[in-house]
Amino acid sequence: MNLKQLLFSFLFLWVTLVSAQQKTTLYLIGDSTMADKKNPEVNPEHGWGQMLPDLVSDSLTISNHAVNGRSSKSFITEGRWQVVLDSLNTGDYLFVQFGHNDEKILDSTRYTFPFTQYRYNLERFVNESRAKGAIPVLLSSIVRRSFNDAGVLVDTHGDYPLVVRLTAKDLNVPFLDLQFLTERLEKGYGVEGSKQLHLHFAAGENTYYKTEKHDDTHLSKLGATLVATLALQEAARQDLSLKTYIKDSVLSKEIVSLKD
Repeated sequence: MNLKQLLFSFLFLWVTLVSAQQKTTLYLIGDSTMADKKNPEVNPEHGWGQMLPDLVSDSLTISNHAVNGRSSKSFITEGRWQVVLDSLNTGDYLFVQFGHNDEKILDSTRYTFPFTQYRYNLERFVNESRAKGAIPVLLSSIVRRSFNDAGVLVDTHGDYPLVVRLTAKDLNVPFLDLQFLTERLEKGYGVEGSKQLHLHFAAGENTYYKTEKHDDTHLSKLGATLVATLALQEAARQDLSLKTYIKDSVLSKEIVSLKD
């Protein structure tokens, strides 16, 4: 190899390394509704963040740090936020979705009062990620499939989604209202049809479960895919720069109407 070829090879390697280092990453922090699930080939349960890699281009890396059972408080106290913060680079995105476990009023390791500690934690995620040059996005919790006897979908999250909305407004942060979008999704599928968005199996119907399963919080693969699609569509609708990474097939998919 002559000197010219050696220099060209070195330059090519350097450009490749720099490009790899500059590749944009979307970080996810949150709870079980967003988290990756083990054994996805056989496990009926999926977190919506788990579905994102198939919905975006290869030029965007998905780094899902959401964990089952975590609240904004326990995610911080367990050191999980520090791991993500240390990894953030300029231009990376951060999706923040907590609330389900912040509601656990009988668990002092997870519970947060919505207008004080919960809000403070959200502000911390925003301010500290911005200081690293990242782009934070706040998301309200997805709804539970909670229909009353009259077939009306009932709220189970109280003030937590409102606090996310207010924090996003006050700090001028993009806000993806997954509570509203998944409310539309559940209603669109109806009382019975919405069961397929979650985990409903009779005894022996699914080999992954030893007994019958009736879970209206966590998502099936279908439900997770639709929620992930809704989140990305809303990001594009708000003209976030993230939209350049979203596949056209995702943006063109019709799931819910926002007009009626």
